[in-house]
Amino acid sequence: MSEQSLPDDARPEYTDALPEYAERVLDVAELIPPGRVMTYGDVAEWLASEDSEREALSGQGGGERRVGGPRQVGRVMALYGVAVPWWRVVRADGVLLPGHELRALDHYRAEGTPLKEASRAAEGHLPRLDMRRARWDGGEHTEGHT
Repeated sequence: MSEQSLPDDARPEYTDALPEYAERVLDVAELIPPGRVMTYGDVAEWLASEDSEREALSGQGGGERRVGGPRQVGRVMALYGVAVPWWRVVRADGVLLPGHELRALDHYRAEGTPLKEASRAAEGHLPRLDMRRARWDGGEHTEGHT
């Protein structure tokens, strides 16, 4: 039976809403200040700590239920990240996002994000992010992080 043959009240509802986890990932990406970055794992940990804080405040001991990790954050960014500063959510090794290196590099240079210049022997001569200096832990911005 196709959806077209279903009565109106039996058809599934379609919405343009993002999954809740995706919205939360994008919210964190928007918090990252210009010139700073977070890794996929950092974003996943941020969200897990929010969940733990929320459970503690509500008195619910939900246990160790983890909704997503670095791969899930990466998937969200790949599917929906165009709406946020996607270049600020990065790989932990500082390598620029494959296929988007030059666009990301333009953003990093415009924002003053710390980079490690590539050696002449490096493939493509592309710099990496200086993760020690560019990484943001959210400590400078607590508004909206409960």
